[in-house]
Amino acid sequence: MDSKAKRIAIFIVLCSMVAVMAAVVAVNYQALMEKGNGRNDKNSGAADASSPEIEEDGKVSGADLSAFLRDDTFFDKDVPQNTENETQTDENGNPVQALTLLASSVERDIRVKIVDDKGDVVIGQEFTVTVEDTGAYVDEDRDGVIRISDIKPGEYQVSLNAAQGYDVPANPVKVRVKSIVSYTVIDDIEFFVHSEDEVDVAKDDTENDELDSMDEDDTQYTALLDIEEERENAVQLGIDVSKWNKEIDWDIVKAEGVDFAIIRCGYRGSTSGWLVEDPYFYKNLEGAKKAGIKVGVYFFTQAVDLVEAVEEASMVVTLLGDTKLDYPVFIDTEGAGGNGRADNLDPGTRTAVVNAFCKTIENAKMTAGVYASRNWYLNNLNRDELNDQKVWLAEYRQTPEYDGHYDMWQYTSSGSVAGIEGRVDLNISYLGID
Repeated sequence: MDSKAKRIAIFIVLCSMVAVMAAVVAVNYQALMEKGNGRNDKNSGAADASSPEIEEDGKVSGADLSAFLRDDTFFDKDVPQNTENETQTDENGNPVQALTLLASSVERDIRVKIVDDKGDVVIGQEFTVTVEDTGAYVDEDRDGVIRISDIKPGEYQVSLNAAQGYDVPANPVKVRVKSIVSYTVIDDIEFFVHSEDEVDVAKDDTENDELDSMDEDDTQYTALLDIEEERENAVQLGIDVSKWNKEIDWDIVKAEGVDFAIIRCGYRGSTSGWLVEDPYFYKNLEGAKKAGIKVGVYFFTQAVDLVEAVEEASMVVTLLGDTKLDYPVFIDTEGAGGNGRADNLDPGTRTAVVNAFCKTIENAKMTAGVYASRNWYLNNLNRDELNDQKVWLAEYRQTPEYDGHYDMWQYTSSGSVAGIEGRVDLNISYLGID
């Protein structure tokens, strides 16, 4: 058989096989359809004309999508619905404010804060708390904060007494009273920081620019010094400022040749003892950094013990947040006109306060320093007991007479710099900060 005949024969065989397979499929399909119809007849009969059908776009036609709303078992009856905006009320239907009680300890003390559901301290109410086995304590100044001192170390339970118009916590809070102060930042220090609107500024902000007569004379410079030849050794010119300098044009200050600024972030009230934020702190910090001026900060202390020193340092760290400094954090220790709460500290106590502040700053991974006048270093601090903090000396004459080491020198408080109205403190830094 020739090749052409073979191909024709193979084609005929293949066609026959396809025809047989098609016949088998047709027979099986017919049987399945008849079986399916029989099953439907045994059930509830023909499908309802209103039954949902799946359309070409995948949507269901004719389905009652709201049926679940009429199903009593769909929702969990134990979970109340639409309670987001409900207001708590007392038994007479009067609205009440839910309160939370917070308690902490620094050293042999208990600090209690009464806060609302937003985390804000509640002011204006004379709350009373009860400390287990100790007694009741009243928030007499109604600032939402109660400080209890001279508490023996150990664990205590603190409860908030009932107060009209408030929903007080049902259970007491536990607090462990520490026996020794730890030089770490107090987490809730922001509850103890006040604005100047809350204090008598005339009595509390008594930072004094005037030095003892033995620390200044008429030879002091009152302008930015010409230190161009010394800049190779990273000697820099700077200023220190606070709210007293008011509005500052930092771009002009930078153009005048100012390299750095030490900015006051706050102070402790000389009379009240409250921690107070300098109202110009953030504005000065932002303005100086934006102008390309290196920054450090200082805090005017009136701490009388180690606990208050840690509080002050904690306030500084908290105010700074994630801000990176170029220069140290300085504790400004000086007199407050003779009437300050810390004016009469003995040198040993004052030195311990300074060390506690600086150690807390250093434990927060920042560089710490001490600001004081020549006379203050010699007569009101024990220099040999100071740790390795940076030393910022205030002495207003052409050449300092201080016989100790210093890293920065404030050479006048009567300086003049374009961009700042009125007089300003001028400084030279030998810290080697480029």
